[in-house]
Amino acid sequence: MAIEARPPPSQFGAKLRRALGGRSGWKGLIAQLLFVAVLFWVGYEIVDNARDNLANQRIASGFGFMSQTAGFGVSQTLIPYSESDSYTRVFLVGLVNTLVVSAIGIFFATLLGFLVALGRLSPNWLIARIAGGYVELIRNLPLLFQILFWYLAVLGALPGPRQSVSVFDSFFLSNRGIVVPRPVGEAGLDGFLVAVLIAVIAAIVLPIYARRRLFDTGKPMKVWPWSLGLLIGLPLIAVLIFGRPFGFEIPALKGFNFAGGARIAPEFVALTLALATYTAAFIAEIVRAGILSVHKGQMEAGASLGLSRGATLRLVVIPQAMRVILPPLTNQYLNLTKNSSLAVAIGYPDLFSVFAGTTLSQTGQAIEVIAITMGVYLLISLITSALMSLYSWRINRSMGA
Repeated sequence: MAIEARPPPSQFGAKLRRALGGRSGWKGLIAQLLFVAVLFWVGYEIVDNARDNLANQRIASGFGFMSQTAGFGVSQTLIPYSESDSYTRVFLVGLVNTLVVSAIGIFFATLLGFLVALGRLSPNWLIARIAGGYVELIRNLPLLFQILFWYLAVLGALPGPRQSVSVFDSFFLSNRGIVVPRPVGEAGLDGFLVAVLIAVIAAIVLPIYARRRLFDTGKPMKVWPWSLGLLIGLPLIAVLIFGRPFGFEIPALKGFNFAGGARIAPEFVALTLALATYTAAFIAEIVRAGILSVHKGQMEAGASLGLSRGATLRLVVIPQAMRVILPPLTNQYLNLTKNSSLAVAIGYPDLFSVFAGTTLSQTGQAIEVIAITMGVYLLISLITSALMSLYSWRINRSMGA
C-alpha cells in the first residue's frame, strides 16, 4: 500500500504563508488583520456616534415605526391601500410600483434596443442613419431631462378630460393619463386562468421537445402552429365550458373627470417611456457590438445555405453574440432599476419617493429607512444578476462553451 508523501515542514509552511498572506507571507497576513481591525473600529465608531446623536435628539431607534399608521395617501397603488394602513403597507406599495415600472421598462428597452441595433446594421442607408441619430441623441441627453420632457412637454400638453382624445368611446387620452376599460372577473375566470396557464406551459415545453427530437431523429417539427393553437384553443374551450371569464367596466366622463374604468397615471407613462427609450440607446450599442464580434463568415455561411439575412441573424449570429451581449446587458438592467428612483422628480410613488422620502420625513427614522431602502435595491440587483447569470450559463452550455 503506497503512502502519500507529505511535503517537508518548511515547504508546507511556505505554502501556508503564501495562501494566507500572498507573496508577502506572514507580513501580508498581519497587514490584512490590521486592516480588518481598523475597519471594525471605524464601523464601531460610526454606529456609536449615530446612537449618541439619536439619544441626544430623543429619537427612538429600531423598526417599531413600521407598524404605525402612515396617515398619508398614495396617488397610484397596485395593491389595496388606505391612509389608515401602516408604514409596512407603504413600503410594499412603493416596492410594487418600483418593480412594475422596472419590469415594463426592461421589456420595452430590450425590444427597442434590439430593433435599433439591427437598424444601425441595416444595409438600408436611411434606416441606419435614423437608428444612429436616435442613439447619439438619446445617449447624450440627461435621463432626468428626458423624464421631464415626456411628463411636461408631451403628456402635460395633452387636452383636459373634456377635450380628451377618444378611441371607440372606450379609451381616453388626456393630461390626466390614459383611461381604459377595467376588466371585472365573472364566473368563468378560474377555469379561463387555468387554461391559459396550461397553454403557456405547453408553449414553453414544445420548443424544448422539438429541439430534442431534432437532435435524436433529425426530423424537424414546426412548433408555432401547435403553440398558437394551444394559446387560442384552450382558453376558448374554457370559455365555452365555464362561461365568460370577465366583463369590462367602460369609463365615462362625469363632470371634470372620468368615472369607472382604470386609469394609467401620466407619471407612470412618462417614467416608463423615459427609462425604456434612454436604456434602449445603450442596449442598442451593446447588441451592435455583440453582433459585430461574430465573424462575418457566419453571415456568408448562412447565405450559402440559402438562409435569408434575418434568418441568419436570428439562428446563427445572435445566439453566438449573446455571450458577448449578456454581461453589459445585465448592467443596463441594473441601471434602469436604480434610475427608476428619479420618479421623485415627477411625483410617481415609487419606493424611494414614498418610503425614503415621505416616510422618512414623517418618522425621522433616517438610519432604518435608508438601510431598508439600500437593502431592497441591493437585493433586486443581486436577484437580477443571478437570473442573468443563469441565462448566460444556459447560453454557454447550449453553445458548447
